[in-house]
Amino acid sequence: MKTNKITRRSFLLGLGAVSAAAVLTACGSSSSNAASGAASGSTASAGGDTVYRTLDEIKADGTVNIGVFSDKNPFGYVDENGEYQGYDVYFANRLGEDLGVEVNFVSTEAANRIEYLQTGKVDIILANFTVTPERAEEVDFALPYMNVALGVISPDSNVITSLDNWNADDQMIVISGTTAETYLVKNYPDIPLQKYDSYATAKNALENGNGVAWANDNTEVIAFAKQNPGYTVGIPSLGSQDTIAPAVSKGNTTLLDWINDEIKSLAEEQFFHKDYEETLVDTYGMDYEDELVVEGGVTNA
Repeated sequence: MKTNKITRRSFLLGLGAVSAAAVLTACGSSSSNAASGAASGSTASAGGDTVYRTLDEIKADGTVNIGVFSDKNPFGYVDENGEYQGYDVYFANRLGEDLGVEVNFVSTEAANRIEYLQTGKVDIILANFTVTPERAEEVDFALPYMNVALGVISPDSNVITSLDNWNADDQMIVISGTTAETYLVKNYPDIPLQKYDSYATAKNALENGNGVAWANDNTEVIAFAKQNPGYTVGIPSLGSQDTIAPAVSKGNTTLLDWINDEIKSLAEEQFFHKDYEETLVDTYGMDYEDELVVEGGVTNA
């Protein structure tokens, strides 16, 4: 039970901000009038600011709303037929199948992943979401399914191999709300940042020479370099080694526990290795498979 087609509903859900207001019942356990953009019957968190649907509510509705990227090939993108494809989408479809519900894909940007969870616009985020302590204060992460670090890509005419002795007149391209932005602000505050809201606009900025380099997840910049001749990942690993994991609204324990059990169960069939071979191997080849894939939520660290 799954669907990849962009429906009018998913298109509208992927646009604009949503109202965060929710009217709670006297006992504070359920929303009688869910926030604009949130599913009806959403449960309120203990703090009252976050709304979400429990596992039983999702099953009863027959649809799970999953936030994914729509412009980040090969992880989450829309193909020429209007179908969602990619590593995260492959996983999302399996979640829907094992939940016994339809998948409604909601296009998301890096900067609004947390907001979409907190307002009930999505039930799950599967959009290259790197686990960080700061984010874990606002959302609940499930077990990881991929390894990641930061990387820096630049044109072959001026390959950036170090961030030390940076030219103050040069700008680094980043996507707002990513770990690359956070890392650079903290560790290289003197590097001017040129911030964009989406993968597509950051890509266009690099191609148009609006910045000397682009810092992002190394999986993404490596993919870009392989798909676009004329660019080199001069810094393939920057900062700490991290993981990517599904995220749910803070306090949504029933859904979180189900996802964790699912990830553990999928390890028995080496699901994420199969996912890699179906969606990523054309980009990365087989050499990166064991380095990037995490099975059963168990990392090599």
